[in-house]
Amino acid sequence: MRFVVLDKEPSQSAHDVQEMRQAVRRFLGSLDTGRRSAATAAFGSAERTEWSYLPGPRPGLPLVEMTSGQQELALALLDLGCGVTGARTARGVIELERVRRRLVTGVDEIDGDRYWFRVFGDPEGAGPWAWRVNGHHLAVHITVVGDSIAVTPSFLGAEPAMVLSGPRRGLRLLADEEEMGRALLADLAPHQRSIAITGAVAPDDVLTRNDPVAELDRIPRGLSYADMPSPSRALLERLIRRYFDRAPGWYGETCWQNALDAGLDKVTFAWTGSDQRGQGHYYCVAGPTFLLEYDNTQDDANHIHSVWRDLRADWGEDLLARHYADHH
Repeated sequence: MRFVVLDKEPSQSAHDVQEMRQAVRRFLGSLDTGRRSAATAAFGSAERTEWSYLPGPRPGLPLVEMTSGQQELALALLDLGCGVTGARTARGVIELERVRRRLVTGVDEIDGDRYWFRVFGDPEGAGPWAWRVNGHHLAVHITVVGDSIAVTPSFLGAEPAMVLSGPRRGLRLLADEEEMGRALLADLAPHQRSIAITGAVAPDDVLTRNDPVAELDRIPRGLSYADMPSPSRALLERLIRRYFDRAPGWYGETCWQNALDAGLDKVTFAWTGSDQRGQGHYYCVAGPTFLLEYDNTQDDANHIHSVWRDLRADWGEDLLARHYADHH
């Protein structure tokens, strides 16, 4: 089995890494001593692989404690890590959190944006380094080794998934992730649906939660790509690529090529819960190289959690293994 390593696009990868270095340099350079201390940590820190998508404080420097100029620099870095499509969604998560707070309290910007930025290691040095953005419903993790990067775990959530009242009524985030999953399930013949639907009650969250390592033992198998008709296969391919669009374009294409090389016939799609809107539902797509999970069960099924895990490259583990083998 052949995998395309994530530095096979040397010019684009090196270009993106250089842009990230410059963006981190500008961001850290804008901070005073106290803020810079909060925003940085050693690459070997255990915090690097400890993450959450729930409300609550994180290590790092939150947007709310930055000046407007520093916030612009931080969000520009977020854009670089997510690619064009992913950046729109990531910024949408931050905006939706403001809407959620406004709906709950009736007050605008009650405490500012609480999304924590953290840089691990030395972006100016020759060793591995990383940066991340963590907060409610947003977790972006970028690991840099030489001129190569890894972008997972990648978590995006939406609460509410559709805004039902107020001035932003009708605003809907992660709509494609929901509609593509529904379209795939609806396209299946009855005997195929009976295999794809693995239970009547959806789990209350993505099954891998915020585990540092994604385990497939608890993931339902469902229906394989090999057992789907051609139209359903095309829908499943679109769904997979939607998640890969959360990364810079060349990176997503490389992940797609790795999935092809590993064999799409080995990819499975499972749905748990109701197929009726307003009812809790969950789906997952699992292959040899990746895992995608989507859950919409809370708040009358108007609260989405979705995650992309790379089974080889979460936290840059494959890149780090090669780096340490080469240098030690």
